[in-house]
Amino acid sequence: DKLNVINNLLEKCDTLIIGGGMAFTFLKAKGYEVGKSLVDDTKVDYCKEMMEKAQKLGKTLLLPVDTVVADSFPNPIDDANIKVETCASSAIPADKEGLDIGEKTRELYAEAVKNAKTVVWNGPMGVFENPVLAEGTKAVAKALAQTDATTIIGGGDSAAAVNQLGYASKMSHISTGGGASLEFLEGKALPGVVAADDK
Repeated sequence: DKLNVINNLLEKCDTLIIGGGMAFTFLKAKGYEVGKSLVDDTKVDYCKEMMEKAQKLGKTLLLPVDTVVADSFPNPIDDANIKVETCASSAIPADKEGLDIGEKTRELYAEAVKNAKTVVWNGPMGVFENPVLAEGTKAVAKALAQTDATTIIGGGDSAAAVNQLGYASKMSHISTGGGASLEFLEGKALPGVVAADDK
């Protein structure tokens, strides 16, 4: 579970960028209206704790400031005729669903990537399989491709996104194990890594 990774990452990083479906649980934890967006109600209190922890540790936890919304999730997923609009992340209309980060957020996140020494990326910023909802993921991938930082892509959808966008060769490392990368970031022992550590 990606949310569980945050607790461990806050100890290790200076800035944490939150996007994709996970962002809406954080926005709800801030007391914002998130409409029909994907929220894990069992994790709202946890997200509040993580925001407090970030503040206590002096870490930056970046959340979307604007969100691309639609009436519902695209069906089929790649429906390029989906009608979207952008609104403040603090006021997503009750009848809308957040599906990507907005333009201001893209700039904010790209700037954070530009100033980093090491970037670990796991998970797209929106429904990147849809051309209309891929702009956030494209912006972050492009920022990663242009930075001098060490860039580590944590498998799964992120790896698919950088490959699809033609940025794979610009990344320092692309993991093929999405789930395993998450467990590693969460601080869990991985059998192969533990065996290697013993040598």
